Parts: sequence; structure tokens; C-alpha cells
Amino acid sequence: MTSAACSHTNRGDVLGVGVSAIVMDDAVATIERWIEEGRREYVCVTGVHGVMECRRDPSLLRIHNEAGMVTPDGVPLVYFLRLTGSKRTQRVYGPDLMREMSAVSARRGYRQFYFGGDVGVAEKLKAALTGSNPELQVVGTYSPPFRPMTPDEDGAVVDMINAARPHIVWVGLSTPKQERWMAAHLGRIEAPVMIGVGAAFDFLSGTKRQAPRWMQRHALEWLFRVCSEPQRLWRRYAYIVPAFTCLAVVELLRRSARRRGSARETLSGVSH
Repeated sequence: MTSAACSHTNRGDVLGVGVSAIVMDDAVATIERWIEEGRREYVCVTGVHGVMECRRDPSLLRIHNEAGMVTPDGVPLVYFLRLTGSKRTQRVYGPDLMREMSAVSARRGYRQFYFGGDVGVAEKLKAALTGSNPELQVVGTYSPPFRPMTPDEDGAVVDMINAARPHIVWVGLSTPKQERWMAAHLGRIEAPVMIGVGAAFDFLSGTKRQAPRWMQRHALEWLFRVCSEPQRLWRRYAYIVPAFTCLAVVELLRRSARRRGSARETLSGVSH
């Protein structure tokens, strides 16, 4: 795959979710291409949680499969894609993608808007990322209320974002809220790209701690997050991790059996 070739078709099927078989350079090149072409696209940064939510909600599954790109945010998704033939796939983690695109944007003059996070988090995020990238242009921030916005409020926010003329709108609302927001605002938000990065706002602003790199590499980030926020997250991961593991193993065995069956049929045809 060339660096600009990430598309709706270049995906691996992860339990029904079309996840882009990419590395970080592919994701960056694709976003840059969309900006240069003036496209209107959104990116889902998806891990095990997102895949399992999609299995329970057909509308969320459709949102993911209609996205311009679905990056493999979790190591288990990377393993699954590699085992099913996409050997080149690497993790494209939300905070890392945001860091990388911020550096690229500072060099290329791409303007950013931060939508999401608790009150004050987006401003801390702006301070952190412009501190690392002094040329980075952050043209606006907004922390939406936890309650649903009225149509008038939503329209005012859309007008505010469009008036700022960002190239990238970073959305930090958590899954599945951020994916629904991006899909609902595709075409209304004039920025070429919306990217849902969830907890990246908290991690990069310093509001919450990230898991150590060794835990990230060994698919243990979920354990770090549960230990950090047990009351909020233990119910989620007590179901999600075992359920995904069981479903993934069954699917891998099914595909392996199907390949063996096809191979036997081919050999039988040759022998006759």
C-alpha cells in the first residue's frame, strides 16, 4: 500500500468492523491528502471497546464502516489484522496520531480546533501542544456540556467552528459519543477532517496519566486504565476484554478452517 492509498476498501474485517490496515505514516499522509483536496472526512480511532460497541449497535457499526479511516488504536486489533493477512499493520494510537499531526501541522500551517474534554482541558491541551510545537495554530477550543445540546446551541457551535476555519477538528468526547457527533456533523462542519481521539485530550493535557509504553506494547493498557479509574471502567473492561478475546479466537479458528477446506478442495481438483 502506498502512503496515500488508505481508503474505504483497504481494510481488514475485525469482527465486522472495517479497520484500516495501516501504519502511522499512512494515516498522516491520508489526512494531509484530504486537507490538500479540501475533502470532508472523519476518522475513528478504534480499539477493542469500539469494536465491541459496534457489535451491539448497528448504527455505530455503520458509522465506523462509513468513516474515511478507522485506525487500529489497540494492540489486539493489530494482532488480529496481522494474523488475518495484513502483516504491515501497526498501532495508530490516538495520542500518538495527535502528536504526529500537530508536528506536521506546525510545519505545514494546518489550523486546529479542539472540541471536547471537561471544562479547561482543551485549553490545557492547547498550551501543551503549542509548547511542543510553537508554530502550531490552534484557532479555537470548546468544551460542550454533558447534556444534549439544543438545536440552536448546536448550530451556534457549528458556526463558531466554521468561522475559525480549521483544517482539523479534534473531537474528544469518548466512544461512542464522538463517533456519533462526527457522523452527524459531516457536511455541516467545513473542516476537511474530524478526528475522534477520546482520552487523548486528557493524556496530552496532563490531566490523566498514560499507561507506560511497555504496557501499551503488550496490550495491557486496559489494565492500567482500570487501576487508574476502577469505579468508572471496571464494568466496561470486565466484559469487553474477555468477550473480544473469545470472539477473536473463534473467528481466527473459523477462518483457518475455511482456508484448510479451500486448500483441500484445490488439491482434490488437481488430483482429478
